[in-house]
Amino acid sequence: MRINRVYTRLGDEGSTRLVGGREAAKDAPRIEAYGTVDELNSVVGVVRAELERSSLPEDERSRFDAQLEAIQHDLFELGTDLATPAADRWEGMRLIEEPDVARLEAEIDAMNEALPVLKEFILPGGSALAGQLHLGRTVCRRAERRAFSLAALDEVNPPALAYLNRLSDWLFVAARHACRVEGRPEVLWSRRA
Repeated sequence: MRINRVYTRLGDEGSTRLVGGREAAKDAPRIEAYGTVDELNSVVGVVRAELERSSLPEDERSRFDAQLEAIQHDLFELGTDLATPAADRWEGMRLIEEPDVARLEAEIDAMNEALPVLKEFILPGGSALAGQLHLGRTVCRRAERRAFSLAALDEVNPPALAYLNRLSDWLFVAARHACRVEGRPEVLWSRRA
């Protein structure tokens, strides 16, 4: 792929083009869905940058970074899927599939093994890395809501919806895991009088 010019001027009037060439309003559910997935991918990029400054051991940073890189590639493909009406999909187009969801579940289970049982709500924070992971979790939940809004109107790949749901869980457990490995206490919610 080669992109010579970034601007097209098509958006100046409030519309954009989907994969396949169809025109859509900038605030259409499909645009909201893949735009929020793009935002989530950017947050994951910030998390990866934060890894470099974290106090995680090198082997843990490398493992985490490889998992996050795979997630970024998945999110790019998921965003492309959401940006492509079902009639415009092409043969060989990479879609999120059940094994992608299963991979996230296996990674969640591996991180969760060493964590204490959750007995209280956790507030976002604990460390800069954990805070960024919690931010990713909240953006992921919004991306999931936007994808379900689109699914109410048009066909959406079901494993893509499951992937977003599982990814928000992954980000939550990853934030807890980061705090544990960094030796930082999680911020527990307590009811204020």
